[in-house]
Amino acid sequence: MLTLIGLAIIITIVTLLLFEKVIPVIALSAIPFVGALLAGFGISEISEFFQQGVNKVAGVAFMFMFAILFFSVMKERGLFDPLITAMVKLTRGNVVAVAVMTALVSACVHLDGAGAATFLIVLPALIPLYRRLGMNPYLMLTLMATSMGLLNMVPWGGPIGRAAAVTNISPDELWHGLIPVQLIGVGLAVVGALLLGLREKRQIHAAGGVEAAIARHYPPGSSTDIASSGTAATAETAHSSEGDNIAPARESMPRFYWINAALTLVTVVSLALGLMAPAYIFMLSLSVALLLNYPSLSAQSRVITQYAPQAFNMGAIIAAAGAFLGILNGTGMLESIALDVTHVLPGQAVGVLHILVGIMGVPLELLTSTDAYYFALLPVIQQITASAGVDPISVAHAMSIGSIVGTFISPFSPALWLALGLAGLEMGRYIRYAFVYLWGFSLIMMVVGYLFGLY
Repeated sequence: MLTLIGLAIIITIVTLLLFEKVIPVIALSAIPFVGALLAGFGISEISEFFQQGVNKVAGVAFMFMFAILFFSVMKERGLFDPLITAMVKLTRGNVVAVAVMTALVSACVHLDGAGAATFLIVLPALIPLYRRLGMNPYLMLTLMATSMGLLNMVPWGGPIGRAAAVTNISPDELWHGLIPVQLIGVGLAVVGALLLGLREKRQIHAAGGVEAAIARHYPPGSSTDIASSGTAATAETAHSSEGDNIAPARESMPRFYWINAALTLVTVVSLALGLMAPAYIFMLSLSVALLLNYPSLSAQSRVITQYAPQAFNMGAIIAAAGAFLGILNGTGMLESIALDVTHVLPGQAVGVLHILVGIMGVPLELLTSTDAYYFALLPVIQQITASAGVDPISVAHAMSIGSIVGTFISPFSPALWLALGLAGLEMGRYIRYAFVYLWGFSLIMMVVGYLFGLY
């Protein structure tokens, strides 16, 4: 009975998230409660399971909230703007250089792990440049998706935060093992951008030159043409936006730029070295950033109010995930599911199931949302592989590495829809263009992770 009810809870949550019927907080909070009642547990027992689950993820939730606030302040103060401007100038109209620059800029700007904000900052600078050179806009989005997925491996990135909440492993501990994979991944992303840039250069030449390529990729009156023209006119405004909030226009080198850069570097290094609890590191960094950049009480309050919804939303999802996992663990449903599935699977498959799921990570991104992948699938795989003695951190590493570059190919990613709207592109054409490359890149990253002994 526990197995059937547990599977019903997971399937219901996945279905609701898959078809976007409710927000994750509702699905992760309410469905397990109903399931526990049907399994015969009392209100007091369910409350105790909830408390145990939330206590395990509280540190992760707080870290996310303060990390989002800190990096939102850094973006508003223009930390990444000079870098974008300089790299655009350095390309000097070279197609290959533009492709490489796209990968590097996307990686730098996505340091905060906020996909929507990265698209809002980078796309306005890149779309006019791609149009001017006749470059395929789907190439731009593919290169951005690769770099942004790799940067999501940071401990304040959404996928790693979710994995940490599920496995009860500290986000920075998960990240420590992923650092070499992430660094190599960024290097491989640059190599991939170089190869795709060379291919794009040949295709522009084969099409009959830049003008012919522009007519092919940006036909007059098409959504791509309208988007690129509109973006060129509003690039300066979009550069100063964060989410749906528009900040005042900035100078090319904002005030306290180098101090903000140093503060960000110290924050990241402190996290990498594990000097303090991640949440407290971001609390202190946010405090310094606010005092430095917004000395008045009204300005500090304005910034917190402006970015609090995004921070609270992520914290609430992590807390709801704690409730979901606390109930499934406390009631014994996860253990029951794992035992029953173990009996069905061939013995030799149990110990490598997490690797097999990681290999299928990008295709799974097309079928599930990020929340469903980490909050519903990961805990089940963790329980199943535990019977073969597989360490939970190995499961988290394999499943994260396997799916993370596919985050921005999923039709269930709101940030991707924002990017498609900004660039005037179509979801179907983008998936056809990017799927094979992103999955191939994911498989290479799985091999890199294996060579570093992560699973």
